[in-house]
Amino acid sequence: MTPQTISKAAAFCCGLFAVALSAPALAAAPPLLEHQVPLALDGSGTAWILTSTALVLMMTLPGLALFYGGMVRKKNLIATIAHSTAAMAIVTVLWFVAGYALSFGTINGAANNFVGGLQALFLNGVGTHTAHALTPGLPEFLWIGYQLTFAIITPALIAGAFAERIKFSASVLFFTLWHLIVYAPICHQVWGGGWMGELGVLDFAGGAVVHVNAGVAGLVCAVVLGPRHGWGRDNMAPHNLAFTAIGTGLLFVGWMGFNGGSAAGANEIAAVAVFNTLLAPAAAAVGWIAVEWTLKKKPTLLGLLTGVVAGLVAITPAAGFVDPKGAFLIGLISGPIAYAGAVWLKHKLKYDDSLDAFGVHGVAGIAGALLTGVFANAAINPAAEGATVLKQAIGLGGAMVWSAAGTFMVLMICKYTVGLRVQTEAEIEGLDYSEHGEALP
Repeated sequence: MTPQTISKAAAFCCGLFAVALSAPALAAAPPLLEHQVPLALDGSGTAWILTSTALVLMMTLPGLALFYGGMVRKKNLIATIAHSTAAMAIVTVLWFVAGYALSFGTINGAANNFVGGLQALFLNGVGTHTAHALTPGLPEFLWIGYQLTFAIITPALIAGAFAERIKFSASVLFFTLWHLIVYAPICHQVWGGGWMGELGVLDFAGGAVVHVNAGVAGLVCAVVLGPRHGWGRDNMAPHNLAFTAIGTGLLFVGWMGFNGGSAAGANEIAAVAVFNTLLAPAAAAVGWIAVEWTLKKKPTLLGLLTGVVAGLVAITPAAGFVDPKGAFLIGLISGPIAYAGAVWLKHKLKYDDSLDAFGVHGVAGIAGALLTGVFANAAINPAAEGATVLKQAIGLGGAMVWSAAGTFMVLMICKYTVGLRVQTEAEIEGLDYSEHGEALP
């Protein structure tokens, strides 16, 4: 080998080495989107939110599916579980396509007060190196997945109001449009940088975003669809309270991730949120059953279970902002209030909210959100500084108006396209067979 050949080979190797050194620069991460920051990984927080994501998903499937499934008549069990399953599938796809961007993205100008931008459509710009500015210690993909589980359960809750009479095609179209028109904007307004968050409205884990939103939507659905055939005349008692009890247990356990995970880390706020989530539903069950036992002379299992859920709903907006004494009082107050909503108000106003989506989630959610303004404690969470009942009421009013108007619009679209209700004969036969061609033996 001649010296000239050796010189050329050395030059070639040096060139390769230079390219190798420059490779990291060439592969530099793309510019961040407006809502993003570089990931500063919090390992323990990431582990806890990974766990919480699984817990919250369990709340819908199988938790809510069984909770609602046990309360309908046997001929509608499959159809009721299908609503929760369809909500999961539809919302997951929509969240990937546009829901996350509309909820947690950023848009320039006044529009950002109401809805996010479109930069992250199909999760464009999201990578392993990015985090949302709200949670710089969590990989953005994890934050997306965790918030997805909240988006899934919200429309599934609404299904409790129109159970046993809606077309499955209508429910599919409803879930699709409602997620984009109602859920994503309200989520952005509270958590994604919108006007409610800027005002200082406190919603730790979804009082307004999930429960009041779903409850109001459920009330609108119940009124627009009208009562079930035979409502007030036929026996519509739950067919299997054991299913409802199992569903309640799964909801209760999953709620530890729902509220505890909303601290966005494995920290002292998560600890108090989890304890408050244990205490409040117990107090609410005591409050509910005390009223029921007094008025009806017998304490029912359904009353105990519903009281637990009412307490879980009521503590959700407050979980990381109040001390245990506040959580206890929120639970104790919310139990009787939810009883009044589910038992007295429904019959007084004569609307058929099949499984009390508004009576429990709406009423207890409103009570819990307002009481957050009473019991919020800056010694527990500095973010509670400046909380007032007035701010909470303004935020609730905004969420309720948006939810009611958006839900009505979505229902009208469904009514004049695929139709809303099944035929009377199909309703009498049961939606399991008439809508799905399946039936329990």
